[in-house]
Amino acid sequence: MDDAPQRGAAKAEPFLSDIKTLRQRARQHLEDGAVTQTYGGDVKRTIDILQTVLATELVCVLRYTEHAITASGISSQAVRGEFRQHAKEEHEHALAVAERISQLGGTPNFDPEGLAGRSASQYAKGENLVDMIRENLIAERIAVDHYRELVRYFADRDPATRVMIEGILAVEEEHADDMHDLLVAHEGKPMLPDN
Repeated sequence: MDDAPQRGAAKAEPFLSDIKTLRQRARQHLEDGAVTQTYGGDVKRTIDILQTVLATELVCVLRYTEHAITASGISSQAVRGEFRQHAKEEHEHALAVAERISQLGGTPNFDPEGLAGRSASQYAKGENLVDMIRENLIAERIAVDHYRELVRYFADRDPATRVMIEGILAVEEEHADDMHDLLVAHEGKPMLPDN
């Protein structure tokens, strides 16, 4: 059998340090918690980014909650239920992001002062049921693009944060699909502005 490396095969990275070295390193800098010397990202930058994600999720919770309560009209009951479910899922996202900020040594910013300014999405009320659906679809599209960008940014720098964002992204894509379907059902076709 030929022991020569196969053409085109990727060079294998060396495996982890020996157990003795891993144990020694684990005892150093305990004040850093989960952030060890092998963390590949910039902790401060990651926390700042996650504060924006947290604000985005909180704004979405508030917008969906308001819409779940104020939506009216002959076909609003099912849509209100959808808004309520989305608010619950956005709240779960906010809690996960807040937990990650805390794991990285930061303090999650739940201060309502400046919340809209920290958020990627906007807080738009909508004048009627269709407007509400449209505004939620726009917000979901913003979140989807923002979170895709973050997945690429975190890549191998911070796999735990990347995986969390990927999970949130998958749900945001479902939300966008739900809002698109509702918009089509109520208007016949989506009419998104070209902003």
